[in-house]
Amino acid sequence: MGGDSGPRLCISAALKFARLHPSVYLTLIGNGDLLSASASALPAQIKILPAEDHVDMSERPGSALRHKRDSSMAMAVKMVATGEADACVSGGNTGALMAFGLHLLGTVRGIERPAICKAVPGKDGVCWVLDLGANLECTAEHLRQFACMGVSLARLHGVAAPRVALLNVGVEHQKGRELERESAALLKAQPDLNFIGFVEGGDVFRDVADVVVCDGFTGNVLLKASEGAAALLQSSLKKVLRQSAGARLAGWLLKPALRSWGLRYDPARLNGASFLGLNGVVVKSHGGASEEGFVAALNVAREQATHRIIDTVAAAMAG
Repeated sequence: MGGDSGPRLCISAALKFARLHPSVYLTLIGNGDLLSASASALPAQIKILPAEDHVDMSERPGSALRHKRDSSMAMAVKMVATGEADACVSGGNTGALMAFGLHLLGTVRGIERPAICKAVPGKDGVCWVLDLGANLECTAEHLRQFACMGVSLARLHGVAAPRVALLNVGVEHQKGRELERESAALLKAQPDLNFIGFVEGGDVFRDVADVVVCDGFTGNVLLKASEGAAALLQSSLKKVLRQSAGARLAGWLLKPALRSWGLRYDPARLNGASFLGLNGVVVKSHGGASEEGFVAALNVAREQATHRIIDTVAAAMAG
């Protein structure tokens, strides 16, 4: 019920996802009348579960937790908590989703705070960055836990020995706040982590590391700035290719290459941020995601449930 496009986009994405993955069953939770009106016919693998209420995008997490226990978001997370669902995906209020996750699912043993983690495109591959906004203030121990969780996710995607780095204002060992220096000491002391030291913001996109760790305030600024830069680059390129007849001709000739380049760095392809550390799979879709983006978020949830990321994180923390 949240997100910029409301239930209609979620239904169209669910239908497309169902065709791609016929063995996956989907439950759409929200206003029953709206969902039924938006979906003329649904396959057997998709069902609608009516909810009496929903969480507004502007609602405070604490208020949602106290007053929206019967909301679609709460019901979705509760289905994971009770085992009725293997994963939950939402395009709604991020803070409320985290609050319901903590209240209904709790955290994996050894994890004090969950972190929002997302794959960011690089020169040749991707880099998993966390935390992207769940925890604005962190301790060095929190960042150590984030590193362990990020490594678990990278290994799930086939990276045998993930390179772990701390985001900082410089790569020199004396740079940064006390938080970064203390965190570096903890990560160096952990023998099972392939810690490579500090990286700067631009290094996230240069395939220098596979996992980059930071506090939620820094990570969220990095994410929003990179999304803004990508949007600016895309819009400015379109503008340049429309300025003259010669530019339009060049654009036509370059169209296949530009399409391939656009698909490689399309934000929709990597939509879906994981709430790592919760004792259940919860994935946040960008509120303004397209249908393709929401399908990508559903696929993140499918992959993590299939590969039992919770067990992987739990084993890493036990170790």
